[in-house]
Amino acid sequence: MDTVAVIDFETTGISPDAGARATEIAAVLMRDGRVVGRYQSLMNAGVYVPPFIEQLTGISNEMVRAAPPAAKVMREVADFVGAHPLVAHNASFDRRFWDAELGRAGRERVQDFACTMLLARRLCPEAPNHKLGTLVEFLGLPVAGRFHRALADAEMAAGVLARLEEALERRFGVGPVTHEMLRELQASSRYRLRERVARYSG
Repeated sequence: MDTVAVIDFETTGISPDAGARATEIAAVLMRDGRVVGRYQSLMNAGVYVPPFIEQLTGISNEMVRAAPPAAKVMREVADFVGAHPLVAHNASFDRRFWDAELGRAGRERVQDFACTMLLARRLCPEAPNHKLGTLVEFLGLPVAGRFHRALADAEMAAGVLARLEEALERRFGVGPVTHEMLRELQASSRYRLRERVARYSG
């Protein structure tokens, strides 16, 4: 697979439309199933971190106050990612924050997202559920660090992506897997998966 950027945000809430802001971002560059680059930073968006978010993530108001401005971090991570296709676990969440925070920094997204959660639902229907932590355990992947910290979650999502690519190649004899293929498969039902994959064979 060509280089993709697997990203993860930690935030003060579930939606920028409801006033939530990002507190941390990480991006992991993946090529041919291997991590070839990493970016991580806390970010100061000038907002309060609620106690339950601090308990979940370990990110405190003191840590955020000492962090670089959110706009500066977003410009840096956008430069790091460049035009590489984006991947995230539960990508609809990360996409909203990427677009909102990038817009505040005067930038605009130029690429599409693929979602490892949606793909895992198609390719691993036997998993107990498709949360990141469950999939890491189900697939026998190493725990990269504390869950709900951006770099650890991005690295574990990258590991899930690599396993899903392997499953596609092994199960359907297709390769190399492309970001375009992943985006099409995540929108398919698992019952039509073979039909969709066949479009990319031979």
